[in-house]
Amino acid sequence: QVQLVESGGGLVQAGGSLRLSCGPSGRAFSSYGMGWFRQAPGKEREFVASISWSGGSTYYADSVKGRFYISRDNAKNTVYLQMNSLKPEDTAAYYCAAGRVASAIATMYNYWGQGTQVTVSS
Repeated sequence: QVQLVESGGGLVQAGGSLRLSCGPSGRAFSSYGMGWFRQAPGKEREFVASISWSGGSTYYADSVKGRFYISRDNAKNTVYLQMNSLKPEDTAAYYCAAGRVASAIATMYNYWGQGTQVTVSS
């Protein structure tokens, strides 16, 4: 069983940066595609970024392209989301997910973390 644990969320001013981390407490996830999703209050969960098992392929939502960067370190069993130039509309709970392939579709992922809150003040 893969258990994912997110960390690194917090309160930041607009224009600031945060780096989220996601690491498993179960078996290694080096063969899994990984994704980050977010959900703001009253809104649907939305795709943010994904990365292939090797790290060679990444994909971003248009709303974060050029500001957010996803990466992974398979030796540390950790995936990262570097978030720069944060905006108030980025405020949400951020979730990492693991699946057999990297995808922008939430239902393609089998394992999810509990989420970490990111709040961006204006």
